[in-house]
Amino acid sequence: MATPRICVLRAPGTNCDLETAFAFERAGGQAARVHLFRLLETPDLLAKFQILCVPGGFSYGDDVGAGVVFGRQLRGHLGDAVGEFLQADKLALGICNGFQVLLKAGILPGTKKDSGSRDAGSPATGKTSSPEPQVTLTWNDNGRYTARWVELAVSSPHSVFLRGIERIELPIAHAEGRVAVRDAGLIDQWRESGQLALQYASPCNTNTASGAACGSRFPANPNGSVADLAGLSDATGRVLGLMPHPERFIDATQHPQWTRRRMSGDGDGLRLFRNAVDYFA
Repeated sequence: MATPRICVLRAPGTNCDLETAFAFERAGGQAARVHLFRLLETPDLLAKFQILCVPGGFSYGDDVGAGVVFGRQLRGHLGDAVGEFLQADKLALGICNGFQVLLKAGILPGTKKDSGSRDAGSPATGKTSSPEPQVTLTWNDNGRYTARWVELAVSSPHSVFLRGIERIELPIAHAEGRVAVRDAGLIDQWRESGQLALQYASPCNTNTASGAACGSRFPANPNGSVADLAGLSDATGRVLGLMPHPERFIDATQHPQWTRRRMSGDGDGLRLFRNAVDYFA
């Protein structure tokens, strides 16, 4: 099959599009940085791509909340184009601010597949059957921007992006990264449908933890997310949103302890991009 094409969709305030496009290129894909305004002018352009990625940054300055304006444009003006894209056997990835955008747009968490297709009220079509959002990303418990490295456990059994990965270290950099739900019962539903993609974990063991990690003054869960959630998938496994930045760890030398650990070669984050590209092999 031809090399998959990736649409790295940027908006005013996006600042991680170059690194994200480079990561997809390193993984063997053909990435194009597409401005949101261009897609608004020509929505059919999205159909030419196999992967849609919304990278990190501060879209529209996060003036009315992280990802809100960008998400509304995907949900409204581009709802039909995005819905058709997601109905096909294609992939979507949202990183940090991009995760916030996918949630605000209603693309995540999505719904279970019904008879081989999404139901008519699925948020993935750009239209949701519920007037109130059931999940959001909001301010970290510490009330401030937090940037550090975290250990993550993969919880989704069928996420395309996380295939073959059990544990991974990635950097985070966000102020509004706490996953909050209206109904705690959603967690059980997501666990049953395999949508709990990534959870913050203690580096001391294989269990996720919200408390202090190995005596560190920083908690293993850096923002207080419910169920230690760092990433959420849709039920098909083809859509993933995560707060950590895999594009910032594609080379071992990007890790702050690469000399101490004698690390070399590729960084763990590159595996997510390779999994996406290999899906179309």
